[in-house]
Amino acid sequence: MRVFLFTAALALLSIPSFADGVADSGEPEKTERLDSVIVSVSRAGSRTPVTFTMMGKESLRASNPMNSLPMALNLQPSVVSYNDNGTGLGNSAMTIRGSKGSQINVTLNGITLNDAESQEVFWVNIPALHSLISSVQVQRGLGTTASGPGAFGASINMNTASVGPDPFASAEISRGSWNTLMTTVSAGTGLTSSGLYANVAYAKGFTDGYIRNGKVDSQSLFAVLGWLKGNNSLRLTYLMGDQTSGITWNGIDIDQYNKDRRYNDAGEYYDEYGNVHYYDNAVDSYKQHHIQLNYTHSFSDRLTWTTTLNYTRGDGYDEYYKEDKKLNNYGFSYDGGNPKSDIIYRKEMANDFYVANTDLRYDSGSFRLTAGASASKYSGDHFGTVLWAALPGDEFDYSSLGQGNVSTNSWYWNVGDKKDVSVFVRSEKDLADLVTIYADLQYRHVGLDMRGADDDAVDITYQDKWDFFNPRFGAKFYLGERHNAFASYAYGNREPGRGDIKENVKGALSPIRPEKMHDIELGYEYRAPRLTFNANIYFMEYRDMLLETGNLSSSGYAIKENVPQGYRRGLELAAAWNALRWLDIDGNLTLSRNRIKDYVSYVSIDDSEVPAVKAFEYGDTDMLLSPSVTGMARISVAPWKGVVSNSLRSTTLSLDWKYVGHQYIDNSSRKEMEIPAYNVLNLTVSHEFDLGGGKLGLSAYVNNLLNRMYYAYGWRWESYSQAEDALYSGIGVYPQAPANFMFKLSYRF
Repeated sequence: MRVFLFTAALALLSIPSFADGVADSGEPEKTERLDSVIVSVSRAGSRTPVTFTMMGKESLRASNPMNSLPMALNLQPSVVSYNDNGTGLGNSAMTIRGSKGSQINVTLNGITLNDAESQEVFWVNIPALHSLISSVQVQRGLGTTASGPGAFGASINMNTASVGPDPFASAEISRGSWNTLMTTVSAGTGLTSSGLYANVAYAKGFTDGYIRNGKVDSQSLFAVLGWLKGNNSLRLTYLMGDQTSGITWNGIDIDQYNKDRRYNDAGEYYDEYGNVHYYDNAVDSYKQHHIQLNYTHSFSDRLTWTTTLNYTRGDGYDEYYKEDKKLNNYGFSYDGGNPKSDIIYRKEMANDFYVANTDLRYDSGSFRLTAGASASKYSGDHFGTVLWAALPGDEFDYSSLGQGNVSTNSWYWNVGDKKDVSVFVRSEKDLADLVTIYADLQYRHVGLDMRGADDDAVDITYQDKWDFFNPRFGAKFYLGERHNAFASYAYGNREPGRGDIKENVKGALSPIRPEKMHDIELGYEYRAPRLTFNANIYFMEYRDMLLETGNLSSSGYAIKENVPQGYRRGLELAAAWNALRWLDIDGNLTLSRNRIKDYVSYVSIDDSEVPAVKAFEYGDTDMLLSPSVTGMARISVAPWKGVVSNSLRSTTLSLDWKYVGHQYIDNSSRKEMEIPAYNVLNLTVSHEFDLGGGKLGLSAYVNNLLNRMYYAYGWRWESYSQAEDALYSGIGVYPQAPANFMFKLSYRF
């Protein structure tokens, strides 16, 4: 395999036009200010030997307003994004080099956004985020260490902490397919003579969605009040996300997909005459409040200290209409029987997350040293409440049900407490202008305490503690004015999430283990005034990797298992070419092998008198949802740039093409579990009128211009009958939208 990768690298390096880069990958490093020191702690610098790309505010602003952040990052190298309801709004997810959401560490101003229990970031809960942030750094591989949880495959570091010298205001309104409406307004004072500043932004979104019940009604609010004077910076940041979206994570059976791609069974029920109906409030509703207080002090030009306190409050529910459910399982008590009835219930959660980070940074120019510590505490309640059941009817007092732990009508309740303490030290030393050497060490202590019963009344009480040491080392070499290269080694650990443990405890399976990875990265960069080119080779070697089985839990959680040994090995190429004054060509290409060694699948036996499984041995297989080929190409044309001095110079037409090779829904590499390769072409046309005191912008977006009918994600069910000696399975898929449109009108000054 290594021979293949190096041979491919040599061949493709000789033909730079095969691979093009991504927006802002060559963004120059900006002079650091006190208000952005906290963000730089978790980010790689221009001399750090890790693999990363940047996406700046203008590129984020130019992306389709329908997109969630994963969809906005879809053109970055090795990124694959998809959406449950087929559009950019709603439940979205992404993989980077095949690493899933729980393995991608996401930070906002240095504070992790990953849910402490599931380790996922639920992007639908932070709508319109890309319109509120000023830059994003995407690191691939283990990347740099920061306070708190480390990356385990990739990291996304977002920044809102920038203040300009001048007041500003902007407003955007966008309208598109499936009754989509997006509005965003923002304003800021700029930095005043007293050192005070304030920024505020509000976004509102609505769509019916492509999939039935794919509706989304969301809003987000971002506000900053800060003071920046002399050697001190004090900043209070508030971020609110509020969304209600239709349940779409069920996907649809492949046979149903071939009949009606927009079908969704969420909320479906039948009346006494056999007529189908849909419950309108089959929804996922959630609200988050993030409050951050940061203080930064510069002792000198070389030494800076920053501390951040964070509090996050989240609460919400999923609401369901279910037919023919046994009522005693939901807190009712019927003597002598367990009658069935249609029922409406909610699965609810409420959580609190506290974080304290502190970092000290020394920078002499040729030597940079950062040390930091972090402590966090998470507490999350999970409970179910019954709203209505057909058998007792409307007159029944539903508050009389349940355990009374959180809500008087809760039929189950459990809680999870998680504590995380970490320290790290990172250093970079420049040896003349020839090489930078890098060392990055982190220690984490994690404790988890789960207690209570799940929605099926099975006790999930569990306690565990983990101690991790995560070292990273590397060097960057400067081979002339236009050439540099780097090599790095990193070792990482990651604890299992609540859902991983819960399913394991309920199934009385072997204890689930933390996953471990060795990451070796080799990179090369060529940079000229009109051409940049990057090549990276990576070897990500896993032990006890936590990998999805292809099954989903009742609430849409991807059930995982430990895989003893596997690897991701690949070649990444990216380039950006300013071919002409008015023509830019960008692109990237990833070729990879993502394999599991000696994979064994354990399938439940349906007709066994006691719970039992049967083992199926598949040998070496491909990891699920890990395409071996991904790539993109983009052409941007500004026909009047440099030719005229009026607003026509801003007119831009961009075509971008994304290709994702075939992948599998589970880890067996069977043909029937394959997601076929797909490619999507998008078109953007934009123009901005210069009105003297402000700028009026017009943009049009056409997604999936060629009207491709494809699905980008899926799950499978599987069972075994020992009487028939037969394995039964089926798949569910998530259709992505056909050709669709979006138009945006904006004004800013």
